[in-house]
Amino acid sequence: MNASKAETAIYQGQFGEFTITATDRRGVVVYRAGLTIAAASFAIATSAVLYLGATPSVLAWLTVLYALFSLGLGVSLLTIHIYLVPLHRLLQVFWAIGTIAAIAVSWRSDLPLLQAAYERPIALIGLGFAFAALTGIFFKEAFCFDRFETKFLTPLVPLLLLGHVSGLLPLAAERGLLVAWSVLFLIFALRKCVQPIPSDIGDKSVFAYLKQRAGKAA
Repeated sequence: MNASKAETAIYQGQFGEFTITATDRRGVVVYRAGLTIAAASFAIATSAVLYLGATPSVLAWLTVLYALFSLGLGVSLLTIHIYLVPLHRLLQVFWAIGTIAAIAVSWRSDLPLLQAAYERPIALIGLGFAFAALTGIFFKEAFCFDRFETKFLTPLVPLLLLGHVSGLLPLAAERGLLVAWSVLFLIFALRKCVQPIPSDIGDKSVFAYLKQRAGKAA
Protein backbone atom coordinates (compact mmCIF):
# COMPACT_ATOMS: atom_id res chain seq x y z
CA MET A 1 0.00 0.00 0.00
CA ASN A 2 1.53 3.32 -1.06
CA ALA A 3 1.40 6.50 1.03
CA SER A 4 -1.60 8.05 -0.76
CA LYS A 5 -3.69 4.91 -0.42
CA ALA A 6 -2.67 4.56 3.24
CA GLU A 7 -3.81 8.10 3.96
CA THR A 8 -7.22 7.59 2.31
CA ALA A 9 -7.85 4.15 3.82
CA ILE A 10 -10.94 4.05 6.03
CA TYR A 11 -10.65 2.25 9.35
CA GLN A 12 -13.53 1.04 11.49
CA GLY A 13 -13.15 2.17 15.06
CA GLN A 14 -15.17 1.50 18.20
CA PHE A 15 -17.21 4.68 17.75
CA GLY A 16 -17.19 5.06 14.00
CA GLU A 17 -14.99 5.25 10.94
CA PHE A 18 -11.78 7.27 10.71
CA THR A 19 -8.84 7.90 8.39
CA ILE A 20 -5.13 8.26 9.07
CA THR A 21 -3.58 11.44 7.71
CA ALA A 22 -0.03 12.39 6.82
CA THR A 23 0.04 14.52 9.98
CA ASP A 24 -0.86 11.46 12.07
CA ARG A 25 1.98 9.52 10.49
CA ARG A 26 4.49 12.31 11.03
CA GLY A 27 3.48 12.41 14.68
CA VAL A 28 4.27 8.72 15.07
CA VAL A 29 7.62 9.12 13.32
CA VAL A 30 8.51 11.99 15.67
CA TYR A 31 7.37 9.93 18.70
CA ARG A 32 9.60 7.05 17.68
CA ALA A 33 12.52 9.34 16.85
CA GLY A 34 12.30 10.83 20.34
CA LEU A 35 12.34 7.35 21.88
CA THR A 36 15.33 6.37 19.76
CA ILE A 37 17.29 9.47 20.79
CA ALA A 38 16.45 8.86 24.46
CA ALA A 39 17.36 5.15 24.29
CA ALA A 40 20.60 5.70 22.37
CA SER A 41 21.69 8.48 24.75
CA PHE A 42 20.93 6.30 27.75
CA ALA A 43 22.81 3.32 26.31
CA ILE A 44 25.88 5.40 25.43
CA ALA A 45 25.90 6.99 28.88
CA THR A 46 25.60 3.62 30.59
CA SER A 47 28.43 2.14 28.50
CA ALA A 48 30.66 5.15 29.14
CA VAL A 49 30.30 5.17 32.91
CA LEU A 50 30.66 1.38 33.27
CA TYR A 51 33.59 0.87 30.90
CA LEU A 52 35.46 4.18 31.11
CA GLY A 53 34.71 5.08 34.72
CA ALA A 54 33.45 8.29 36.30
CA THR A 55 36.30 10.50 35.11
CA PRO A 56 35.75 14.27 34.85
CA SER A 57 35.51 14.12 31.05
CA VAL A 58 33.04 11.23 31.16
CA LEU A 59 30.91 13.01 33.75
CA ALA A 60 30.83 16.12 31.56
CA TRP A 61 29.64 14.07 28.60
CA LEU A 62 27.05 12.36 30.78
CA THR A 63 25.41 15.74 31.35
CA VAL A 64 25.18 16.27 27.58
CA LEU A 65 23.80 12.76 27.05
CA TYR A 66 21.24 13.27 29.80
CA ALA A 67 20.12 16.49 28.09
CA LEU A 68 19.63 14.53 24.84
CA PHE A 69 17.79 11.80 26.74
CA SER A 70 15.49 14.34 28.36
CA LEU A 71 14.86 16.12 25.05
CA GLY A 72 14.01 12.85 23.30
CA LEU A 73 11.71 11.84 26.13
CA GLY A 74 9.97 15.21 26.08
CA VAL A 75 9.36 14.98 22.32
CA SER A 76 7.93 11.48 22.73
CA LEU A 77 5.60 12.61 25.50
CA LEU A 78 4.42 15.47 23.32
CA THR A 79 3.50 13.18 20.41
CA ILE A 80 2.48 9.90 22.08
CA HIS A 81 -1.12 8.75 21.60
CA ILE A 82 -2.80 7.99 24.94
CA TYR A 83 -6.58 7.76 25.18
CA LEU A 84 -6.74 9.08 28.75
CA VAL A 85 -5.91 12.78 28.46
CA PRO A 86 -5.38 13.27 32.25
CA LEU A 87 -2.79 10.46 32.24
CA HIS A 88 -1.07 11.98 29.21
CA ARG A 89 -0.90 15.38 30.90
CA LEU A 90 0.34 13.81 34.14
CA LEU A 91 3.26 12.16 32.36
CA GLN A 92 4.11 15.48 30.72
CA VAL A 93 4.00 17.22 34.11
CA PHE A 94 6.30 14.55 35.56
CA TRP A 95 8.75 15.15 32.71
CA ALA A 96 8.61 18.91 33.29
CA ILE A 97 9.29 18.48 37.02
CA GLY A 98 12.21 16.17 36.31
CA THR A 99 13.63 18.58 33.75
CA ILE A 100 13.35 21.56 36.09
CA ALA A 101 14.99 19.50 38.84
CA ALA A 102 17.87 18.57 36.51
CA ILE A 103 18.42 22.22 35.58
CA ALA A 104 18.31 23.24 39.24
CA VAL A 105 20.79 20.55 40.28
CA SER A 106 23.15 21.49 37.44
CA TRP A 107 22.91 25.16 38.38
CA ARG A 108 23.32 24.85 42.14
CA SER A 109 25.48 21.77 42.63
CA ASP A 110 29.26 21.77 42.73
CA LEU A 111 29.18 18.31 41.16
CA PRO A 112 28.33 17.21 37.61
CA LEU A 113 24.63 16.40 37.19
CA LEU A 114 24.77 12.61 37.19
CA GLN A 115 27.34 12.46 39.99
CA ALA A 116 25.13 14.70 42.12
CA ALA A 117 22.12 12.51 41.36
CA TYR A 118 24.06 9.38 42.27
CA GLU A 119 25.55 10.69 45.50
CA ARG A 120 22.66 12.84 46.75
CA PRO A 121 19.28 11.07 47.04
CA ILE A 122 17.33 14.34 47.08
CA ALA A 123 18.71 15.20 43.63
CA LEU A 124 17.81 11.76 42.28
CA ILE A 125 14.28 12.10 43.63
CA GLY A 126 13.86 15.28 41.60
CA LEU A 127 15.22 13.73 38.42
CA GLY A 128 13.16 10.64 39.20
CA PHE A 129 9.99 12.36 38.03
CA ALA A 130 11.33 12.22 34.46
CA PHE A 131 12.01 8.51 34.88
CA ALA A 132 8.49 8.09 36.24
CA ALA A 133 7.24 9.62 32.97
CA LEU A 134 9.42 7.15 31.04
CA THR A 135 7.98 4.30 33.10
CA GLY A 136 4.53 5.54 32.11
CA ILE A 137 5.47 5.09 28.44
CA PHE A 138 6.75 1.59 29.18
CA PHE A 139 3.51 0.73 30.97
CA LYS A 140 1.39 2.07 28.12
CA GLU A 141 3.38 0.09 25.55
CA ALA A 142 3.25 -3.08 27.65
CA PHE A 143 -0.52 -2.73 28.06
CA CYS A 144 -1.24 -1.89 24.40
CA PHE A 145 1.25 -4.12 22.58
CA ASP A 146 2.22 -6.80 25.11
CA ARG A 147 5.93 -6.25 24.47
CA PHE A 148 8.20 -8.42 26.60
CA GLU A 149 10.87 -5.71 27.09
CA THR A 150 8.40 -3.16 28.44
CA LYS A 151 6.97 -5.75 30.83
CA PHE A 152 10.44 -5.95 32.40
CA LEU A 153 11.20 -2.23 32.16
CA THR A 154 7.99 -1.12 33.91
CA PRO A 155 9.02 -2.58 37.32
CA LEU A 156 12.78 -2.43 36.68
CA VAL A 157 13.09 1.36 36.53
CA PRO A 158 11.44 2.14 39.89
CA LEU A 159 13.14 -0.88 41.46
CA LEU A 160 16.58 0.43 40.55
CA LEU A 161 15.91 4.05 41.51
CA LEU A 162 14.16 3.29 44.79
CA GLY A 163 16.71 0.58 45.60
CA HIS A 164 19.54 3.08 45.18
CA VAL A 165 17.86 5.86 47.15
CA SER A 166 17.08 3.48 50.02
CA GLY A 167 20.55 1.91 49.92
CA LEU A 168 19.07 -1.58 49.80
CA LEU A 169 20.62 -2.62 46.49
CA PRO A 170 24.29 -3.70 46.42
CA LEU A 171 26.49 -2.07 43.77
CA ALA A 172 26.67 -5.24 41.66
CA ALA A 173 22.88 -5.44 41.52
CA GLU A 174 22.61 -1.77 40.56
CA ARG A 175 25.09 -2.28 37.73
CA GLY A 176 23.22 -5.33 36.47
CA LEU A 177 19.86 -3.57 36.53
CA LEU A 178 21.35 -0.50 34.82
CA VAL A 179 22.74 -2.65 31.99
CA ALA A 180 19.44 -4.49 31.65
CA TRP A 181 17.60 -1.15 31.52
CA SER A 182 19.82 0.27 28.79
CA VAL A 183 19.71 -2.91 26.66
CA LEU A 184 15.95 -3.42 26.95
CA PHE A 185 15.28 0.28 26.35
CA LEU A 186 17.34 0.15 23.15
CA ILE A 187 15.58 -3.02 22.01
CA PHE A 188 12.23 -1.37 22.67
CA ALA A 189 13.11 1.76 20.68
CA LEU A 190 14.49 -0.22 17.73
CA ARG A 191 11.45 -2.50 17.59
CA LYS A 192 9.20 0.56 17.58
CA CYS A 193 10.96 1.74 14.41
CA VAL A 194 9.70 -1.28 12.44
CA GLN A 195 6.22 -1.45 13.98
CA PRO A 196 3.34 -0.58 11.60
CA ILE A 197 2.53 3.11 12.00
CA PRO A 198 -1.30 2.80 12.31
CA SER A 199 -0.94 0.72 15.48
CA ASP A 200 0.75 3.65 17.24
CA ILE A 201 -2.00 6.02 16.16
CA GLY A 202 -4.68 3.86 17.69
CA ASP A 203 -8.44 4.16 17.30
CA LYS A 204 -9.05 7.81 16.40
CA SER A 205 -12.78 7.35 16.92
CA VAL A 206 -12.08 6.86 20.63
CA PHE A 207 -10.15 10.15 20.78
CA ALA A 208 -13.02 11.89 18.97
CA TYR A 209 -15.58 10.37 21.34
CA LEU A 210 -13.65 11.34 24.46
CA LYS A 211 -13.13 14.86 23.15
CA GLN A 212 -16.86 15.16 22.45
CA ARG A 213 -17.72 13.97 25.95
CA ALA A 214 -15.26 16.42 27.49
CA GLY A 215 -16.82 19.23 25.47
CA LYS A 216 -20.31 18.33 26.68
CA ALA A 217 -19.12 18.11 30.29
CA ALA A 218 -17.57 21.55 30.03
